[in-house]
Amino acid sequence: MLSDLNFIILALISAVPLLLWMTGIFGSVLSDEHAQPMARLSNGAAALSFVCAAIAALLYALGGKSLTVTPFSVALPGDMGALALSLYINPVTVVMLSLVSFVGFVVSRYARNYLQGEKRQGRFYTWLNLTLASILTLIVSGNMLMFVLVWMTTSLCLHHLLMFYPERVGAVLAARKKIIVSRVGEISLLIAVLLIGSTLHTMEFETVFHTMAAMAGPLPVKLQWASWLIVLAAALKTAQFPLQGWLIQVMEAPTPVSALLHAGIVNGGAFLIIRMSPIMSQSITASNALTIIGIITIAAAGLIMLTQTSIKVFLAWTTTAQMGFMLLECGFGLYSLAMLHLVTHSLYKAHAFLSSGSVVDIFRTPAVRPAQSTPTFWQWLIVLAFAGLMTVGIGAAFGVTLESQPALLALGTIVAVAMTQLLLQSFKAGMGAAFIVRAVGLSALVCTAYFSLHAVFHFMLTTSLPAERMVDGPAQFTLIGLVMLTFFAILLIQQNLPNLVQYPIARRAYVHLYNGLYVDIPFSRLLQRFWPMQAAPCNQPKGV
Repeated sequence: MLSDLNFIILALISAVPLLLWMTGIFGSVLSDEHAQPMARLSNGAAALSFVCAAIAALLYALGGKSLTVTPFSVALPGDMGALALSLYINPVTVVMLSLVSFVGFVVSRYARNYLQGEKRQGRFYTWLNLTLASILTLIVSGNMLMFVLVWMTTSLCLHHLLMFYPERVGAVLAARKKIIVSRVGEISLLIAVLLIGSTLHTMEFETVFHTMAAMAGPLPVKLQWASWLIVLAAALKTAQFPLQGWLIQVMEAPTPVSALLHAGIVNGGAFLIIRMSPIMSQSITASNALTIIGIITIAAAGLIMLTQTSIKVFLAWTTTAQMGFMLLECGFGLYSLAMLHLVTHSLYKAHAFLSSGSVVDIFRTPAVRPAQSTPTFWQWLIVLAFAGLMTVGIGAAFGVTLESQPALLALGTIVAVAMTQLLLQSFKAGMGAAFIVRAVGLSALVCTAYFSLHAVFHFMLTTSLPAERMVDGPAQFTLIGLVMLTFFAILLIQQNLPNLVQYPIARRAYVHLYNGLYVDIPFSRLLQRFWPMQAAPCNQPKGV
């Protein structure tokens, strides 16, 4: 029997996606002539969904319990469990539900003015509501097979948003790439879930969590294969290098779609790893592969984004890099840190896309900048060492040491890199010792916030995530060193860009990086050869 508090939480959580499903289905029977009423209805439904999610999160924090509620199920053959309409309520669920419903409300409200006057505005809101409803249903899914089916539904609904301007050849090309990538990822995830079900004889996330926690000995072969397929599905969902082309080219869609995609849907890959963390945490080889994928993506995207001249394309490459960072965190077993990263990235990226027009205005505004001098190698090295020591010292105050949590401390060096960039501005600006002292204080504050927020998320999510895995193998220590070396190299290149342009090899590299190292061109050519572009007639839409 559910307690009164858990019953209220369950009712509120159920209402979050249900409101948007009802609004989307109702909106599908309206024509585009009723665009403004549909926009007001959608804004109201999105606002009410966020309110329900926020209240549910607050009540859960006051005394809610983790539970799975299954009103309907159908047994599967082969003792694989059941396909069930199942709701999984735990800390990860309430955090993600609040985040996505908030981003959805902001995007819905922004789109009302942005798309005003569009002939297809009513249709846009229909598919926006259905896409949001699919994402929210994915979050609350307690059954793995239900999760896969909703995962597919999210992709299908998103396709209609990406094709909002069907007369644009670029939009058609990006949407078709997304179709192919999504189908491969969905098939991989479906096979992985079937392998898990046939091994553990359940399809419920909560049961898998408890079963894996009690499992001793090596991971069964089927679960090892399942973990590799989950890595593939997550890498495709998060547009990891070199299969990031579809994400970069969806900039042809309206800005609200870009904001929803980059701040919500693309995070589904990291959310998948977090949901499957009981299995991934015991598959060391698959986790190492996840880390390597993240490192490669961070290195490639981190350099390519420096060459981009389009604000939205630049933001798209930063999304690819941030997704690589999240997968890297998951690969090291730092799932609570990945959740923290997911939340902060979603909020930042939604704001960045929705304010991209203002960014263009800022760049167009003439500015007077003081003369800057490039710091010497020794200054650069001293500042980096100081920032690293600060990170180690503050980490030790939070109980994070090289012996207990080397991976967490290694990723803390990324904060040291950010602090180094901040401190180097002190040398560049030449504003004296007082400015340097203020910069050091701010850097210490940022580093403290990093460890503090990680501690908060670890405390909130400790009952719904496996224990952080100890790094005990030479391969994992090598990967930690590679992560630090990668970010060190990227920082060095960023700080010396003005000097690098004088070398012919750097100018040639700039051209190749600007073109994304050409990794997406073969995919585009094959797609155009076997699936020729045939865009719809132009209906004179408003420009993006």
